[in-house]
Amino acid sequence: MIESAVTAADVARVGDRPVWADIVPAPGGEEVWWDEPRPAEGGRRCVVRRTPDGEVHDVLPPGWNARNRVIEYGGRSWRALPDGGLVFTNWADQRLYHLDRLDPGTQPQPISPPGPSRYADLILHGDEVWCVRETGVRRDLVAVPLTGGEPRVVATAQHFLMNPRVSPDGRQVAWIGWDHPNMPWDGTELCVAPLREDGTAGPYRVVAGGPEESVAQAEWRDDGALYAVTDATGWWNIHLVPVDGGPAENLTPIPEEFGDAAWKLGSRWFALAGDRIAAVHGTAGVKRLSVLDPATGALTDVGGEYSWWAATLSASPDGRRVVGVATTTHRPFEVVRVDLDTGAHEVLSPAKELPDPALLPTPEAMVFDGVHAVVYPPRGAREGVPSPYVMFVHGGPTGSSPLVFDLSIAYFTSRGIGVAEVNYGGSTGYGRAYRERLRHNWGVVDVRDSETVARGLAAAGLADPERLAIRGGSAGGWTAVAALVHSDAFRGCVAHYAITDPEGWARETHDFESRYLDGLIGPLPETRQRYLDRCPTLHAHQASGPALLLHGLEDAIVDPGQAERFVAALDAHGGRWAYLTFPGEQHGWRREETIVAALEAELAFYGLIFGLPTPEVPPLTLKGPK
Repeated sequence: MIESAVTAADVARVGDRPVWADIVPAPGGEEVWWDEPRPAEGGRRCVVRRTPDGEVHDVLPPGWNARNRVIEYGGRSWRALPDGGLVFTNWADQRLYHLDRLDPGTQPQPISPPGPSRYADLILHGDEVWCVRETGVRRDLVAVPLTGGEPRVVATAQHFLMNPRVSPDGRQVAWIGWDHPNMPWDGTELCVAPLREDGTAGPYRVVAGGPEESVAQAEWRDDGALYAVTDATGWWNIHLVPVDGGPAENLTPIPEEFGDAAWKLGSRWFALAGDRIAAVHGTAGVKRLSVLDPATGALTDVGGEYSWWAATLSASPDGRRVVGVATTTHRPFEVVRVDLDTGAHEVLSPAKELPDPALLPTPEAMVFDGVHAVVYPPRGAREGVPSPYVMFVHGGPTGSSPLVFDLSIAYFTSRGIGVAEVNYGGSTGYGRAYRERLRHNWGVVDVRDSETVARGLAAAGLADPERLAIRGGSAGGWTAVAALVHSDAFRGCVAHYAITDPEGWARETHDFESRYLDGLIGPLPETRQRYLDRCPTLHAHQASGPALLLHGLEDAIVDPGQAERFVAALDAHGGRWAYLTFPGEQHGWRREETIVAALEAELAFYGLIFGLPTPEVPPLTLKGPK
């Protein structure tokens, strides 16, 4: 037993990253606002503000939660108001609320009607908040008075909408839209429409994008053109797009990504800073912050020591400063202000209590037969002595695993278990061609690539080939259970809120992803045999080892029935398994007690399959024959 290690309580205390950082002009000077997770407060997201004197204050009163469920993954959930107030979406009822002043004791007041509608991707325009409204499977761009009232429909266009932007003269509105069966990383359209006197949009025209071109973000340069991140060249680059139909100009013609998959509405990979553009760019592993001169194409790195910047940039009105959320491999995500003229950095978010740095791994980007991975070596590893390793498979599957500080990984590496995060074919960060490797091959390429990394680590003498496991969440959980039944490389798998029956999931999941499998496996019913051939539940009798499944009981993206069907199939065929459920949790762990319980159960599972003592966590009992 290792005497000192990262604890599950450490992981829960540090929590998830801040998001939606904004520079907010205020009478007393420049403020910076963001929202942050509160695992100890039921997992709510709390909007906070840092005043010019350096103090950080909660904006939301206790009990309020600035989240929404638009496309189930949510989106930009709040905006600071010029008078010091706040407009936000509240998780409990999904309504829009207005907090009209920041005095203690003031309570938010609803400004949208009660009912089934949800709101996200908020922007301010005059005395209204403009946003995407979702009601059932319908989405509109709407305007809601800050004083409350019935929303006005500004535009109804594609099935899915995001990125509402009003032109500087207030006479045009732009948005990004797409239709089934596409996902936003497959093909989207950048649309522009005139605004009528009554505040509604006239007929729109498409100025960029298409069925096989993904526009991820757009901002007005002036009344005649927009800057837009689009992958017309195979990479998400920043383009200048005229609204009169003229050809777009690629301002960043390099093989790097200046955007990513739009899982949340409102992501900002670039921000206009006067005549310059502050932009996040790079590959899956490393995302730098640079300043782009649109006139010359010159990129100046201002990212400093930070290896990964999130898609939440905001620039000051004078264009001299930008705020973002960034991390290194040994420091958690922080809210950082950057002076674009001097390159100076200032950390704005309060420091978090971290474990001993000696307990943290130093990750390394590696490639195994063309498959990208981030390898976190275990503490105490000795040369020539292979260690147990777990393949961590990211969700999505259109996503990636960056080279960053991650205490949940350190929880295992500090105990002598190595971790390799697999950026399998289909991952973002390496251009469209790498993403397209997964088209119609989900459950094949991702499984094969995970096995390639595992066997590559073993061949290099780093991993013990007899002590390899695989784990993932959501789509990563699918890959984990698929690898368990379609590969003999792994002694066991851990699957958080996993898909285990793709045909059933396509039938029962939410609207946003209801046609996702058309591209990942194939359209139904024409390719049904592929679904049957790859279904882990139907092949549970081939499992190479036991499985631990964990699921939130309020998950609207992957129903708990997916886990239940898989463990029932394992049980019917004599497999070994454990299944844990968490009331009050959705698609991901947000509560402190859940984070702790899930990590400790996972460690106990690895102890069982790797033959490691884990007396510091509650024992886990596997069902089925010994």
